[in-house]
Amino acid sequence: MEDRRKRAGDYGETAADGYLAAKGYEILARKYKAYGGEIDIVARYVDARYGEYIVFVEVKYRKSLAYGRPADAVSQNKQRALIKAARGYLARFGRGDEYCRFDVLEIFGKEQLHINHIENAFEEK
Repeated sequence: MEDRRKRAGDYGETAADGYLAAKGYEILARKYKAYGGEIDIVARYVDARYGEYIVFVEVKYRKSLAYGRPADAVSQNKQRALIKAARGYLARFGRGDEYCRFDVLEIFGKEQLHINHIENAFEEK
């Protein structure tokens, strides 16, 4: 069971990498672990309006929507763990003064993937 879940997660993250790269994101890290949390993707994005910032991306993949939307699985506990890991990333790489945001990439489908990019899905509290 665990192996199947890992393969599904890897599949979703591979699709997310391609999607983000096509949108102009530079992938800085994948599966970054810090303080007991894991960030699926850390990326750099340059926006003409707001400048450069770091984006911490949680990828959620489901074959179908039978059990709800993928983003529904990003609970408050998961958000806290992501925020803690993100703080660790920023501190480790001396980027504490940079603007950052937390996005969720919902990916669902089997033969045809659907991607819903939720920018600023949640904020640090």
